[in-house]
Amino acid sequence: MTQSEIFEKVRAIIAEKLSVDEDQITLDSSFVNDLKADSMDILDLVSGFEEEFDITIPDDKGRTFETVKEVVAYLATLIN
Repeated sequence: MTQSEIFEKVRAIIAEKLSVDEDQITLDSSFVNDLKADSMDILDLVSGFEEEFDITIPDDKGRTFETVKEVVAYLATLIN
């Protein structure tokens, strides 16, 4: 799966969970600053990523994601 395909799935999950328009979500979007996510939102997103990609993300890793790009890169290493 390409990073572009991963990004499209990640963006859809973020849009649904945070109730934001997909057009507002870029690779450089910050979860906290741009998308206004709090720590509970981020945990919910990580859960959504795990479900979508059938993977497990350690809690300590999930808390470190600051941008969409970081999530996509991390998922690419797990999936490919």
